[in-house]
Amino acid sequence: MAGPHSRAGRVITRTLNELGLLTMWRSPRDVKLLCAQRFVRLFAYGGSTLILASYLSAIGISDDRIGLFMTLTLVGDVVISFFLTLFADAMGRKAVLSLGSLLMAGSGLVFAMTGNYWILLAAAVFGVISPSGNEIGPFRAVEESTLAHLTDHEKLSDVFTWYSLVGAAGTALGQLVCGWIISSLQSLHGWEFIPSCRMIFFIYAGVGVVKLILTLGLTSKVEAEKDEAPEQEQNGETRPLLADSNSAEQEAPQKKSFWSTVEGDLWSLVIRLFILFGLDAFASGLASMSWMTYFFHQKFSLPEGELGTIFFFTSSISAVSMLVATSIARRIGNVKTMVFTHLPSTICLALISVPNNLPLALTFLVLRACSQSMDVAPRGAFLAAALPKDKRTAIMGAVNVVKTTTQSVGPLITGILSRNHMLGVSFMLAGGLKVIYDLGMLFTFAPQEAEQRKRAAAAQENDEETQ
Repeated sequence: MAGPHSRAGRVITRTLNELGLLTMWRSPRDVKLLCAQRFVRLFAYGGSTLILASYLSAIGISDDRIGLFMTLTLVGDVVISFFLTLFADAMGRKAVLSLGSLLMAGSGLVFAMTGNYWILLAAAVFGVISPSGNEIGPFRAVEESTLAHLTDHEKLSDVFTWYSLVGAAGTALGQLVCGWIISSLQSLHGWEFIPSCRMIFFIYAGVGVVKLILTLGLTSKVEAEKDEAPEQEQNGETRPLLADSNSAEQEAPQKKSFWSTVEGDLWSLVIRLFILFGLDAFASGLASMSWMTYFFHQKFSLPEGELGTIFFFTSSISAVSMLVATSIARRIGNVKTMVFTHLPSTICLALISVPNNLPLALTFLVLRACSQSMDVAPRGAFLAAALPKDKRTAIMGAVNVVKTTTQSVGPLITGILSRNHMLGVSFMLAGGLKVIYDLGMLFTFAPQEAEQRKRAAAAQENDEETQ
């Protein structure tokens, strides 16, 4: 009989495996470095996002021009992201990430040394200043494609979960540190608000340098394989979601332009992804982190230190909740996990601006955080499984371009609403649109994924019987 120590060991091992920690421990060094890059990058994003709208307002920019600033920033990033992600495999993924790190450091220095609207806008576009606190620019598409390239399919959900989790943890820590640095500089050292904010942007530039060092530590294994043939169709969940047994994936590769090689079924998938993810991104743009912090700062007169603590708390909850998503996805599939965890958060988002008292508004903010990010890792795993390997980086990049394009419209609309004292309306509109996105994902992709999971289970049973 097994002793209590062996039983305890099995329980611990099973728990670590369920949380994906064993997968991360056994993952290659490149995977760990990519996750570390995401942590430091999101740390910088979180800190700058907490103060971005308030800083721009403090240097004399009106709310509608702040919205225009965020919109133009995102539009410029669309162009840069499109070209960098489309040609990232040819240019070298390590080179693209290194270039982004240098631009990030440069933009931090510009924000720290000037207050000119158009110079700041140029720095935000080329240096990737995030109005939302989330990913913009080419980093995520390149990194997710690289993670999929380095990781076995059955372990990919665990890797994406921790990749997302460390990013959320970075955002949370960045918000906390930034908020209390500004409060300390003002209360203990007598600094004005604007110089305090500029100190944060110096830190932002330093993080860009740290990210560059981490990037240079990557090995050549992160690069796409040369003349990589299209991924052959396989049984189970390893084949693309809409793959057909007679599809062009089984034909000899021909030298054609990228999009001319995309098959009909894949085009259908990509267009649906464009529409649904674009709708979700537009809603996110209406209620970006910068506007959310600005809303609580304006409506309830909260100082930066308290704001940082509040959003550190909510971002931490959001990060921890991602661990549950992987376990749920193993049982019900990625698509259903995305929808059933995302719906409650969208409803809470719509209700945040309704109360006129701070405790109730914070209650909705915390409830939203409980499941706000639980769809992130399943979405990454869903895309990685649905797209063929040889087109994954470019299509993920194109999806991110569509998302950033639609997201870029949101801040402009929110800025106009804010100038007319209707900032809360944007949160209600965002929540309603996200509900439509969730239902669209459920009815569009859940039946196909369920059928795919049945085929995978049947194939596994056949393999076991033959053995």
